[in-house]
Amino acid sequence: MSHAPNTPQSPSEPPREPASSPWRQPVVWLVIALVAAAVAGSIALLVIASGDGSTDAMPDPVRRTAQVQTADLGPDAVAAGRKLSAIVRVDAEQGFVEALPVGGDFDRAAPLRLELLHPTLGEHDRALELAPTDTGWRAEAELDGSHDWNLRLGDIDGQWRLQGRLPAGQQAASVRPALQAP
Repeated sequence: MSHAPNTPQSPSEPPREPASSPWRQPVVWLVIALVAAAVAGSIALLVIASGDGSTDAMPDPVRRTAQVQTADLGPDAVAAGRKLSAIVRVDAEQGFVEALPVGGDFDRAAPLRLELLHPTLGEHDRALELAPTDTGWRAEAELDGSHDWNLRLGDIDGQWRLQGRLPAGQQAASVRPALQAP
C-alpha cells in the first residue's frame, strides 16, 4: 500500500481549524490594557507633579552649592544658647493668637514675629507681629484650624528663632529651637 507523498490530510492527523485572529486572544488584550494603564498613570503623575504647590519653595533663604542646599541655622543656635522655649496658643472664640514664654531669657518689652506656615501651600502662609502683654505676646487673628500649621516664633530682627507644629484642631503648641543646646 502506498500513500501519496503530498496528500493534504492523512487519516491519522486531526482536521485543522481555521487560524484565528490575534485580536481574538485575551492575552493580546491584556498586554494592550497594561500598556494603556502605564501610559495613563504616567500622564496623571506628570499632571499632578506640575500642578499648583508642586514646587512650593522653602520659606528660608537657601544657598545652593552643587546639589546641596544649606540654610542658615544661626538663629536656631542663638535660641538654643539662650535656652528659649514658648507655647503658642490660639483662641478661636476670642480671635487672638498669643505666645507665652516657658523658659529662657526673653526681652519682654520687644514685639515678636510669629510665622504660620501652611505645610504644603505657600500662598496660605501668614506672619503676625505679636505685641507684648503682661503674660507674653498677643495679636488679633483668626486661623483656619482645619489643617496643621508649622510655627516659627522669633524676634523682629531675626536674631533667634523657635520652631514647632500646631496640629489641626489643637489650640496650643510648644515651640523650641531646632538645634540642641551644647
